[in-house]
Amino acid sequence: MIGLRAHGIRLRRLRLHSGDRTYDVDFRAPDDSPRPLSVLAGAFSTGKTTILEFVDYCLGASDHPRHPEIMPKVRAATLEVELSGSPYLIERTVGEPSMFAYVRAGRLDEPGATPPARRPLRPASHPESLSTMLLSHCKLEGVRLRDSGVDTDPLSFRDLMWLCFLPNERLDDKDLLFRSVPMKHLKLRQVVDVVFDVHDDHSVEIGRRIRAVEADLSAARAAYRAAEQIVDEQHVGDREDLEALHRTAKDELAACAQALAALDAQARADTMFAEELRERHGAAAVEARRTAAELRDRETQLQRMQTLHGTYADDVAKWTMLTEADHLFEPMRISACPSCLAPLAGGEDRCPACRLPITDGGSVDVTAELRSAKTRLAELNRYTEELQEQLPRLRDAAERAQRDEARAAAEVDEATAHTITPFLAQRDALARRREEAAATLQRALSGLRLIQSLERRAAGILHQMDQVAAYREELAAAGPQARRADRTAVIRLVSERYREILQEWRYPKVADAYLAEDLTPYMRGEPYTAASSGGRTLIALAWQLALFEVAWESRSSHPGFLMLDSPQKNLGVAGDLADTVTIERIYQHLEQWLSGRGVGAQIIVADNAPPPTAADDVIVRFTRRPDQPPYGLIDDETG
Repeated sequence: MIGLRAHGIRLRRLRLHSGDRTYDVDFRAPDDSPRPLSVLAGAFSTGKTTILEFVDYCLGASDHPRHPEIMPKVRAATLEVELSGSPYLIERTVGEPSMFAYVRAGRLDEPGATPPARRPLRPASHPESLSTMLLSHCKLEGVRLRDSGVDTDPLSFRDLMWLCFLPNERLDDKDLLFRSVPMKHLKLRQVVDVVFDVHDDHSVEIGRRIRAVEADLSAARAAYRAAEQIVDEQHVGDREDLEALHRTAKDELAACAQALAALDAQARADTMFAEELRERHGAAAVEARRTAAELRDRETQLQRMQTLHGTYADDVAKWTMLTEADHLFEPMRISACPSCLAPLAGGEDRCPACRLPITDGGSVDVTAELRSAKTRLAELNRYTEELQEQLPRLRDAAERAQRDEARAAAEVDEATAHTITPFLAQRDALARRREEAAATLQRALSGLRLIQSLERRAAGILHQMDQVAAYREELAAAGPQARRADRTAVIRLVSERYREILQEWRYPKVADAYLAEDLTPYMRGEPYTAASSGGRTLIALAWQLALFEVAWESRSSHPGFLMLDSPQKNLGVAGDLADTVTIERIYQHLEQWLSGRGVGAQIIVADNAPPPTAADDVIVRFTRRPDQPPYGLIDDETG
């Protein structure tokens, strides 16, 4: 059954949306299934950790990376996942952390996608929240964490991410189990108990889950019947007929485009005989434009000269009037000094009283100005007459050129009409064929969307039925006739795996390596906090992997994926050969487990320099060098 075989979450693709492009990271294998091991390699500050953090953000984290190359470009992030084997898209906006995620069934770049459903992030217990949806695919919907037998808080998918994501800062930290925050430490222990189904009131919890899923199943069946009725009323046909119709319509559109191209080529070839006529028409059109421009230029000049002629005529009249006035009226004589008003006899150059110079108001000579104005006016008259004489000839030339152009155009039309007309009819027929094919294609796409929606609803119903069946089997196993594994046995299994992993990595003196009842990892009889920074890195990796591997192998409620950031932290800093060998053993362990007991699980690692043995698992290698792409996650920000 699907609920038993493929429950949980697998990561397929991450896409960051910019204004004019996208930045993609692909976690798929060549067969389109999620890769068991995906390694993000490359220099520091190129975006490896950013990829893991954006995955976490799409799964409900409160904030996203805010690096300088991210904020100006990225507007949204979309994560393509498999939820219980079915593809879904989870999208969140980037900038101000969004309070909603938009979820829809389907894949990136898939045509006919369904409209997204808006799912709130808080409260996590909301029936329509993103957390509730994700937990439902991990068989943990409706689980509540308890403290001394009292309900304290519903389980959130964010709590479950502690077992799915080991960030860089927790690798060598002395607070791996959140002991500095007692309530968080207690919740981590309860999350582990819930994942391994060893928490208190397990049977009551399973019964509550069954009732919740059965209620959702009843509603889903009613919605499916309504949708099925709508599809039947539309008479869209079955999927095979619609896909055949879709292919036929696309082929018809391609054939129409090819026929139109061939028809245009043939029309050009068949009308080559009129090339000489077209050239003659072109020359006539050029001549018509030239003569029209010349006529327009002369008319404009004539208008300007006439205005200037009037100005000079006024000047001549003024100077003439001033000359005649000088002859008609006696010039004014000065009889008193303008300065001291002393009487003058006439003819003095200076006043006998104040000795200031005396200026006599004699006649004004404007003969030169009058002569110059008359000369310019005569020149304007001659030029205006020349323009007026040219206008009739230019008008005749312009009209003749226009008639020649019209005659040449008519000759071209007459010569090509009998050839082009059949092509026009064929183009009209092809246009009708193309419109019909486009309408058929749209009808097929609409029908396929309805069929896909119906199939997704059916898949959802099957998934819920599988969930109910799985819960009933789990409830039967937890009944009085069957003894479920207690918490001590689970801790013992995880502790043994923790020790085995460290032994495989050749960690020195692992005889005293174990996990305490509160999940604290011990080494050499002391808690992990007593180890060196490099030792704490290996211990944290072994602790996280032990929980993940045992949970997967026991078919518990773990989501089924794990992200590890910088597993070489504090290792091989000085090129130590022993550390290099240890790093190779870490990757060897991951590959062997994923191909053996861990088949179906998924691990994603962000590492600066994975060993050569892991080259086949590297899905992207950032260089931080502009001359060797890809530079980084935001590959067009190389400054």
